Amino acid sequence: MRRKAGKSADMPLWDHLKALRKALLVSVYAVAAGALGGWALSGRVFKILAAPVEAAGIPLISIGVMEQLLVKLKLSLITGVIIAAPVVIWQLWSFILPALTKSEKKTVYLVTLPSITLFAGGVAFAFLVVLPLCLKFLFFIGSDVVDTAQSAIGDYLGFVTTFLLTFGCVFQLPIVLLTLIRLDIISPAALGKYRKYAFFIIVVVAVILSPTPDLATQALMITPMYLLYEISIWLGYLFLRRRRRRLAREESG
Repeated sequence: MRRKAGKSADMPLWDHLKALRKALLVSVYAVAAGALGGWALSGRVFKILAAPVEAAGIPLISIGVMEQLLVKLKLSLITGVIIAAPVVIWQLWSFILPALTKSEKKTVYLVTLPSITLFAGGVAFAFLVVLPLCLKFLFFIGSDVVDTAQSAIGDYLGFVTTFLLTFGCVFQLPIVLLTLIRLDIISPAALGKYRKYAFFIIVVVAVILSPTPDLATQALMITPMYLLYEISIWLGYLFLRRRRRRLAREESG
């Protein structure tokens, strides 16, 4: 579903609605097809997600008649969304890109791949580093009171999903800041000037978004967020330097 960019602004409202309907339908069909494949892969996906809690020696149990089926359905849907993500992103692009200016399109192209990479990096960091430490803390902090610790499968899946998505979204901080710098809404100098306020905001956000109340998990969220903040300042200066050089070449040419 590709349209010429120059004609997008002249399209009547009904054509926009039809284009949106087509993009949504294709996305839904792609997710449904992915979910069918996810149904076959759900067992493997669950083994991967359950590895940290099993490594901690905590057995997962089913406490409801429908729980195992619901978990399989949730895993199938999650896997389907992941499989269908390229199609969904393409449909979103095909709908919004024709309405954007050349500069806005360039910004979208520049941030898409880094955004996906950072999201995947955040999920991987949470799953490989933070989650095992968090589980050990949560299950063993009260081991002197409760001798045997177990976890319901559905509760664990919900917890892990929220945990990973939170870290994936937190790792989008450089994309947000660099986009604001590119649009001249904020400058790297201003970001550097207000470091201490930014650190305070990062701490507050980490406390609010942290899936667990323990200080270890919050510290493991605060540290990469602040490092990403500093990296964003550095990349912002590099971007402005390149833009000034480009403008100077254009003026001299």
